[in-house]
Amino acid sequence: MFNCVFNRLDLNLLRVFDAVMVEQSLTRAAQNLALTQPAVSNALRRLKDALQDELFVRQGQGVTATPYAQRIWPQVRLTLQQLEATLMPVRFDAASANQAFTLSMADATATALMPQLLRIVEQEAPGITLRVLPLTTRDPRRLLEDAVTDMAIGYFPAVMADLTARNQAGMGMAFDHQRLYDSHYVCVMRRHHPLAAGPLTLDAYCAARHLLVSFSGRPYGFVDEALGHWGRERRIVLTVNQFFTAGQVVAASDLLTVLPQHFIEFTGIADQLVWRELPFAMDTVHVDLLWSRRPQQSAALEWLRQALSRSAQTPLARPAF
Repeated sequence: MFNCVFNRLDLNLLRVFDAVMVEQSLTRAAQNLALTQPAVSNALRRLKDALQDELFVRQGQGVTATPYAQRIWPQVRLTLQQLEATLMPVRFDAASANQAFTLSMADATATALMPQLLRIVEQEAPGITLRVLPLTTRDPRRLLEDAVTDMAIGYFPAVMADLTARNQAGMGMAFDHQRLYDSHYVCVMRRHHPLAAGPLTLDAYCAARHLLVSFSGRPYGFVDEALGHWGRERRIVLTVNQFFTAGQVVAASDLLTVLPQHFIEFTGIADQLVWRELPFAMDTVHVDLLWSRRPQQSAALEWLRQALSRSAQTPLARPAF
């Protein structure tokens, strides 16, 4: 029976389904597809009949997908993208390209990657422009889906675990990723801090007052997760969203913070700071590149991926441990 349904299924119906899933609105989907709203409604009705599921239910001014629609969408979208890429391959000529790319990353990551990436762009693709947005989340997939950014670079442990699980389960993959480098984090304080005179113990670390760099503003980070494994915790009295700001604040206070070791010299006040190894074991912080599979930009994004990969191989992006 399934084969009979598939054999008579109009692939255009799946394009409509994909557009509505993205927009959660029949009106906006119709605009994106250059169709009328009645045409979109009719297509969905035909697809509902074929698949024997409602697919969408009205909610406010838009629609919400049913559990069945949510389950099949990743594979439907990936299949449509692969088909588009096969039928309409896009060639990308870096030397003559005049595209604009948007990247999302933290200031410490930008310090490691952007100098070399800019040199590559100037030499190989002088018409390209780059825009760097501050990273505000540990899960940038929605930003990538909505094309707010072309690529996100950072520490995304939950995202990587989810993508690995989906891949092992044979589910459709809407995102690609690549490991760029591993970052070494250390405890940073002002040069004349009371704890700067000797070795940093776990008890002294936990008893101190701390500043946390948090992209989301949530006062809990991967350092706190590591401390939790030891049954310990620290007192966070200030949260900021930039490593540069963190360096400035700890230089003028008795707060401790955690920074990528390579970033300290780029704070502009390295002579006012000292660093110590963290007094507890912590998982390696992997810096990953994440992007959405969008066939219409696959060739361009592949060039950018390779450029970022080359940038990550410089000594600056590979801090000594």
